[in-house]
Amino acid sequence: MMSYKLIFIKFSFLIVGSLLVQCAIQSKLTHGDLVFQEDFNDGQDIETASWSKIPRGTSDWNNFMSFEDTLYAIKDGNLILRGMKNTLSKEDTASYITGGVYSKDKVFFGYGRWEIRAKLNAAKGAWPAFWLLPQDAPWPKGGEIDIMERLNFDNFIYQTVHSEYTYIDGIKDPQPSATMAINPTGYNTYAVEVHPDKITFFVNGKLSHVYPKIDGETDRQFPFSNYQYYLLIDMQLGGEWVGEVKDEDLPVEMQIDWVKFYSFDALYHKD
Repeated sequence: MMSYKLIFIKFSFLIVGSLLVQCAIQSKLTHGDLVFQEDFNDGQDIETASWSKIPRGTSDWNNFMSFEDTLYAIKDGNLILRGMKNTLSKEDTASYITGGVYSKDKVFFGYGRWEIRAKLNAAKGAWPAFWLLPQDAPWPKGGEIDIMERLNFDNFIYQTVHSEYTYIDGIKDPQPSATMAINPTGYNTYAVEVHPDKITFFVNGKLSHVYPKIDGETDRQFPFSNYQYYLLIDMQLGGEWVGEVKDEDLPVEMQIDWVKFYSFDALYHKD
């Protein structure tokens, strides 16, 4: 007859094994239907059916945005966005000019996975980013999902969610942000998945961060089920977070190989 001790040990292994399997399943990219793909292979101009150049604003992330053609290029199947010292226009008093595109009012989705493969070149004061904003809600009510932010010459990136819960209420549990190592001189693939009960982040196919919906909490904590989101891709320079720009490091650019979106509509039966 098997002893109670041996039964307990075998039962414990079963529990641990089951938990490991669950964790492995949860750490994998979710299968979905590829409904949007941009390879930047056609022509020499940005596809205006999907993308618009980001206009200048008053925040750190957009206060140097410019429509100058030299900041934008499509070359060798890559979208190139640049940041540089402003020597082009005497009428523009900005110290620097930067390029960025977004899919606002053109390409936006709910549940699903965004993927971006890109190479990020470094400079002191460089702040490239890929992120999501809601199509029909003010900030921060509708939330913000930062797929990738890199500062200066860092060999890691930040992945973060923002909401009224994190920004106004200042609640950092669950943890809204995490870092993940990257290949600092080559291409990496960045991904985020929007689910009804969590936001999951990946770098090069590996799980890097999970932000869960808390049972019983309001939309302030998890607004991400309520809206569709568009993508921003921008080569930012300077600001309070990244610090001062070193002019000698400029110009700096990033190359975006492709952008994809996999819909989870069939998985969650969401129109």
